[in-house]
Amino acid sequence: MAECVRTTLNPSHFLLHSTKTPTQNPFFSSHSSFEAKSNARKYPKISLSVMSSQNQSQSQSQGQTQVPSLDALLNSGRKEEVFASIKASLHNCLSETNLHLTVPGLKSKTRGKVRDIYDSGDYLVLVTTDRQSAFDRILASIPFKGQVLNETSLWWFNRTRHMIPNAVLSVPDKNVTIAKKCSVFPVEFVVRGFVTGSTETSLWTVYKNGVRNYCGNVLPNGLVKNQKLTANILTPTTKAEDHDVPVTPDEIIERGLMTQDEFDEAREKALSLFEYGQRVALEHGLILVDTKYEFGKSSDGSILLIDEVHTPDSSRYWIANSYEERFQNGLEPENIDKEFLRLWFRENCNPYEEKVLPDAPEELVCELAWRYIFLYETITKSRFEVQPMGEPIHNRISRNVSSALSSLQ
Repeated sequence: MAECVRTTLNPSHFLLHSTKTPTQNPFFSSHSSFEAKSNARKYPKISLSVMSSQNQSQSQSQGQTQVPSLDALLNSGRKEEVFASIKASLHNCLSETNLHLTVPGLKSKTRGKVRDIYDSGDYLVLVTTDRQSAFDRILASIPFKGQVLNETSLWWFNRTRHMIPNAVLSVPDKNVTIAKKCSVFPVEFVVRGFVTGSTETSLWTVYKNGVRNYCGNVLPNGLVKNQKLTANILTPTTKAEDHDVPVTPDEIIERGLMTQDEFDEAREKALSLFEYGQRVALEHGLILVDTKYEFGKSSDGSILLIDEVHTPDSSRYWIANSYEERFQNGLEPENIDKEFLRLWFRENCNPYEEKVLPDAPEELVCELAWRYIFLYETITKSRFEVQPMGEPIHNRISRNVSSALSSLQ
């Protein structure tokens, strides 16, 4: 993996954004407070093309791998292997960087919720930190999170180049991506396949509050939480200070945020990327529930995919083979994203209004770190290489970025 992440990705004419600070788009299964009570109501069957138990047995007899339960996956021997490293790194997270003070040629720093972005003139240096963001604020630092996000995005960027060019030039460090600049569309393309979520702008929250026309999508009455939509929908957002604000396609055009042609192309790409991501996820026993994409425009007018792709920060994932039964019984899906941490903060404070939040419990931080690693390994079928302790992370990044920028000049 160390060699893999240092290889050049995509020709140098691909560009990356420079004007916008990126925002970052289950608890333990025995924790009953996060699980809806079972009820007798039966909802319409939702087809996910997930193998039945009989088909799974047949597939296994034919040499295919049966998808185990979430408990079996998350409590495997592999978890024990990495948990010690996670615990040892709790106080060695990459929470902040200051490369502009140590790397020659870096002109400025822009601090996003998760990424620190440095302008080096022709290029941007994007450092993915371990900061955990939700509710438009930082909740905690999660060991190895930045490395997971960076390497997960690289994997997806490589596999979606046939659909849309992306902005990556090289990845000189496990936490770093270097790319060229482009103008960024101030719109996040949020694509959803299910009625779910817990934040103020989530589809389930607005739906249960009576909204039936959301971001230009007309929603029928009678939907229930976690139900699959008949078709994937786009619910774009734009920025108002620090908040994501839902916006309709017509408003995007009227405000001059994008031209009609630009929006139409980005919309088509977003929906195609999401459908592709759903297909790949399902092949690995997962449901890609929703995600967000960001796009930029290069000097030649091409629309590029930027920021991150299908990471556990920008996306929601559920375990596929247990979804149908749990949905029919009114239970929350088994999920492996950051939703359980959001729920903990919602239950223990008001994360939107309180100035000082409680510290996230260490057990939750460790569990989330493990689930990020688990998701990476499940999707990529690659072993996640935990960076050994020793040299401070910032020193390693500074050295690798300096070397990479020198070679690009």
